[in-house]
Amino acid sequence: MSLALAPLDADVEVEANLPCRKFDPDLWFSDQPAELELAKSLCGDCPLRVECLAGAVERAEPWGVWGGEIFERGAVVPRKRPRGRPRKEDLARDAQLRVEAEARLAASGLPDSRHTVRLAA
Repeated sequence: MSLALAPLDADVEVEANLPCRKFDPDLWFSDQPAELELAKSLCGDCPLRVECLAGAVERAEPWGVWGGEIFERGAVVPRKRPRGRPRKEDLARDAQLRVEAEARLAASGLPDSRHTVRLAA
């Protein structure tokens, strides 16, 4: 059985106050990097975060925030960059954020997440 289809924890009510249900759903699919970061932070305490992330990985979600991670073109990206050419300091920060995203994916309990999730370069 896949992690995405695993039964929910009995302590989690179906009608729980999930952030993606309480706030505007467009926030999780915004074009604005700041709004996506807000959506990621709202996912932090969600009781279904791991299941949401696992489901998004299995479905290869093309975009949006799922389980506290940003997906773009089916890959997990550490942050969404604004339009235009990136600055040199942004490239260095992206490299550090990529390492942090890999660590979060590994800590989420997904089986061998480096091979199941494609991280954008």
